[in-house]
Amino acid sequence: MDATRRPFGQGLRILDGGTGSELRRRGVQLSDACWSATANLSDPELLLEIHRDFIRAGADVVTANTFATSRFVLAAAGLEDSFDAINRAAISAARSAAREAGRDVEVAASLSCFPPAFDAGAYPAQDTEYRAYAELAEHCADAGVDLILLEMLQHPEHAALACRAARESGLPFWAGVSCRRRAATDELVAFDDPGQPLGAVLDAVLPFEPDGIAVMHSPVEVIPAAIAEVVQRWSGPIGAWAGIPYVEDPDCQDDRQIRPEAYATAARAWIAAGAVLVGGCCGTTPEHIRALAELRQG
Repeated sequence: MDATRRPFGQGLRILDGGTGSELRRRGVQLSDACWSATANLSDPELLLEIHRDFIRAGADVVTANTFATSRFVLAAAGLEDSFDAINRAAISAARSAAREAGRDVEVAASLSCFPPAFDAGAYPAQDTEYRAYAELAEHCADAGVDLILLEMLQHPEHAALACRAARESGLPFWAGVSCRRRAATDELVAFDDPGQPLGAVLDAVLPFEPDGIAVMHSPVEVIPAAIAEVVQRWSGPIGAWAGIPYVEDPDCQDDRQIRPEAYATAARAWIAAGAVLVGGCCGTTPEHIRALAELRQG
């Protein structure tokens, strides 16, 4: 790993929270086919304000809303012709908020293995899938983002394609794996693909020498064990950001509300385990990020 490729300085860095869930919380109807991608064009001012709110809360890294904007995902939503406009608007909003911050705020592009219309059986052929990731990574690099966050890496095959594209972009990239605990065996498995052990996904990612490994979009309570599994294979920088239940999610079957103070308490254990980049995923608000930022004060 080439340490010169990392944009971060020393000490704890704070990532923003869940952009898609925050859009939903503020009244945006998310797409059944491409999650929050359409908001880049339909609600650009609201998207900008969400980025601003996370930065005001203390985020050092703000994530462009490119989680579900690869060409094959947009094509499944009938939006392939809007690829450039959707991604340009996403990165513009994040960069505008970062420029206004008055301090050092990096802009990350999200590049995920999100399947078309949430259907894991609808991925295109491998070559088409790889070219879509590479196209998005190149678009983000040309638009001036600072790094790529690979998110929702859950299957070795798809994870390797996304990592290859990120590596070839020339940008620093962090690989984000998502997991949960299989109740019957206590094994850590991919969040949406329990047939894939977390270790198998990590083994597919590590040959691409990411600049960091993050446990993301995973339940708060499994992150310490997941970090422990990561450090068995990896000695580089580690990140952690959980997904938490939120009442605006129509599919939520968990009525637990994880308050910002409780979330920050959980994050202390992640930091003690080695995490140098912490933030939030679905369900986390600017107040959760504010609570994390306060951890730097002692």
